[in-house]
Parts: sequence; structure tokens; C-alpha cells
Amino acid sequence: MAVKPERLKRGDKVGIIAPASPPDLEKLKRAIPFFEEALGLELVVGKNIENQYGYLAGRDEERASDVMSMFLDPDIKAVFCACGGYGTARIADLLDYEAIKNHPKIFWGYSDITYLHTAIRQRAGLVSFHGPMLASDIGNKEVHSITKQSFNQLFSPEGLCYTEEISRLDVLVEGAAEGELVGGNLCLITSSLGTENEIDTDGKILFIEDIHEEPRNVDRYLNQLWNAGKLQGIKGLVIGDFSDGEPERQKTLTLEEVLHHYADLIGKPAMSGFMIGHCDPHFAIPLGTACTIDTAAKVLKVESGVVANESNKY
Repeated sequence: MAVKPERLKRGDKVGIIAPASPPDLEKLKRAIPFFEEALGLELVVGKNIENQYGYLAGRDEERASDVMSMFLDPDIKAVFCACGGYGTARIADLLDYEAIKNHPKIFWGYSDITYLHTAIRQRAGLVSFHGPMLASDIGNKEVHSITKQSFNQLFSPEGLCYTEEISRLDVLVEGAAEGELVGGNLCLITSSLGTENEIDTDGKILFIEDIHEEPRNVDRYLNQLWNAGKLQGIKGLVIGDFSDGEPERQKTLTLEEVLHHYADLIGKPAMSGFMIGHCDPHFAIPLGTACTIDTAAKVLKVESGVVANESNKY
């Protein structure tokens, strides 16, 4: 299991960065009061956050510099990503993972940030958090209370429990399993294959989600993971939100048919319907902690991703 960062306290300084695409600055500004007033945090904005280089938030070196500056600053207790988009895979090998390991702190984001979640967990041994971002989610004019409440897990080392009180859950394969929770955006998981940051799924509970991917694309990604041997050894499958993926062709499979095909191949406990991903409400989860999936009870329990002191021990 990875090392857990120290929990947040009101009054802590936290960093805001854009390691992928440029954030919508208007939405970013709208998100600030929630962090400052509701959460009681002091925001420090990365010096390159307003940079733009095409579809990237600045040059690779600039974005990587903001990541490292936040991790190395002893006054910064957490690093929040403003948005996703594209570009984290371009900076992953520019980061100093030994330095990150020696300065463990909360790292939070999703979507394209998945690539950094995997790299940081496997190369620095640090738990990170898959959750809603400032410009992508919190800066929207209407935000579900569950999305906002997801940040509360950073202030107290209490576990999470997802049941059908949040959303309907569908069982694809029955059973119960326990293991380390890993994963994130399906496209980014697949893009890690063949690199130094290739995801390790063996003996893990795999979580997947995505957006703007029609069934044949989801099929392509899962088939690639299957052929690469990344699905055969997992202990369970947690399927989050797959929004805006309507088929563009008349001849198609449904998303449910694709997911059932691979869940049946894997043959391990699997459930879908979790509001985790590009959705609102957006339920945040730590990656790299222990979790339990139980299809009979229709529940996902996830161990806390933070510790109450500086010991960084379980």
C-alpha cells in the first residue's frame, strides 16, 4: 500500500495548478470562495496557471515546474488540479519522484490527471485522490452537495462508504473482494501501457470511468487492457460514470453489453453505476488505499486516504 499524506486543517495553504490543459479562468475564480470560505483554506496559485501553449497550459517544463514547486514548498499542504484536458503524460517523466516521496502531501484531480495518479503512486509510493476539480466542477454555477462534501475526507481519517443511497448500482458479476483501489480514466489507463508509468493492476481493485467515448471506443480500450494482461489478475471491477458516449453509428453494441462482456471475461466481482468521474454529483475516492466491494450488499467501502498526524503510517 502507498503512504498516506497528512490530513488538512482549516487555515492550511494549498496549491492550485494546471498540469494539463488551460483552465476556464472565470470558473476557476468562481471556485475560490468555496475553498476559502467553506473549507477555510488559503489558496496559492501556480505561477504558470494562466499560461497557454495551444491545448496545453504552458510548455511541458512550465507545467512540471508548477507540480514540483508545490510539492517542495513546505508551507503547501495539498496540491489541487484546476482541470484536466490533455498533457499530463508529457510531463510525467519530468517530475522528481524521489522528491515527491520525501515531501508527501495531498494530490487531487481526475480525468487526464489519472496519468499522474498512476505515476505518483507507483514511483513515489503516495496515495492520491480522484476527485472534482476547481474549474471543471466546483466553478460551475450549480454544484451538487455530494460533490462539495467529497472534500471533507481530506480533513479527517475516516473511511468512505458508497451505497445505493447515492445512486443505483448494477451487479455485473456477483461476489466480494478486497484489495488496493487503483485506476481512473479508462483512456489514460490504457495510454500508460508500454511506458515506465504502466499501471500495475495485479491483485488490485480496478476503477474505470470516461467521457465522450462511444461503446466501440470503450471496447477498444478494455480489449487493449485484456490483451496486455491487465484485467486477468484484478480482484474486482468498479465502474464509474461514462457520460456523453452515445454511439455515432447505427450498427453498435450498447455500453452495457461491452461492460458485461469484459466483466464476464474477468469473472471477478463487478458493479457499475458509481457516480465517480465526469458527473455531478461526483463522489471522490483515494487511490492507493484498501477497499472492499460487496455485490450482495451493493456497497463499496474505501479506507481513508489521509493520516491525522505526520507519521505517515497506517
